Amino acid sequence: MKKILLASGVLFIILFGGCSTKEAYKPLYVDQDWSKYGSSEKEIVDVGLDLAVLEDATLLSKNGPIEVQIEESDRILGSSDGWVLSSNIDGLLTLQSIQDKSKIEKFELKKTIAAASVNGDILAVLFADNDMALYSMASKELLFKEQGGKSLTADYRIVNPYFMKELVLFPTLDGKVVIINASLKKKLRTVLVSSEDHFNNIIFFNVIDNKIIAASGSKMFSLSQKEVRVNFEPRDIIFEDKVIYITTKQGEVLALTPDLQIISKIKFPFAHFLGMIAKGDKIYLLEKEGYLIALDKDMYDYSVHEVDIEDGFVFSAKNAFYISDEYISVE
Repeated sequence: MKKILLASGVLFIILFGGCSTKEAYKPLYVDQDWSKYGSSEKEIVDVGLDLAVLEDATLLSKNGPIEVQIEESDRILGSSDGWVLSSNIDGLLTLQSIQDKSKIEKFELKKTIAAASVNGDILAVLFADNDMALYSMASKELLFKEQGGKSLTADYRIVNPYFMKELVLFPTLDGKVVIINASLKKKLRTVLVSSEDHFNNIIFFNVIDNKIIAASGSKMFSLSQKEVRVNFEPRDIIFEDKVIYITTKQGEVLALTPDLQIISKIKFPFAHFLGMIAKGDKIYLLEKEGYLIALDKDMYDYSVHEVDIEDGFVFSAKNAFYISDEYISVE
């Protein structure tokens, strides 16, 4: 399934269910069929990094349903500081309180929004033309604006701005992280993660063990006392117990330190992973040919199970993979 949005000079190409490949993953041995299935009753019609939109416009988070409805014309941006954020193509940003349904804020920003986050009174917005801005939630006043570099194409995995005390870190659409001091209203630094011409937006960002960890579609980056860049091509990235787990376009699964040193790895030839969940001592991997791989975290042993996968949007929650209007539980 493919969804294309053309907005403010940036082409967002969103691929769900993966693109076709000449070769397909074929396990050497398949265990018993996976039996932990269910119907979620509502079909997924859109996905973001931390939320999925259901057919009745309510939301599904990593931890379960959220009884907030967004406008049909809106794209989901994510959840932040107790708010759900969504926007339409004309730049109308809507913030709805998760706890108080009557509490709604709207910002008419006049141009398409790629990402946004909230922390207290500060709203941070990354626009589709890669410009960055800070606004006051109380007064809706523009507090700071920074022009971004040119970016023509990006995939749907657009990361929202990240707050760290008085700093706002903007993962951009052109492979950078821009660090703004919100108190001083000043740009402090720009860090280059990747310099590819296309599909170079930051798809993962976190601060782990006081290290900035970021990834584009072609590289992973770690910054503390020094900068480390590694040429991985990540599909999914999760962090648990001081270990970063990634799947790659080459069918690899890797466990990394926050310095991006490889702890362990394994390769499933021609595998195309649709999602990954860490649960207990296992990593669960959903593969597009209809397999669920239960991999030990030390990557010495695994089992492969057949599962039914329908065409449609895929969302990896805390305990289940949601595909269209079904789910596959890993509990």
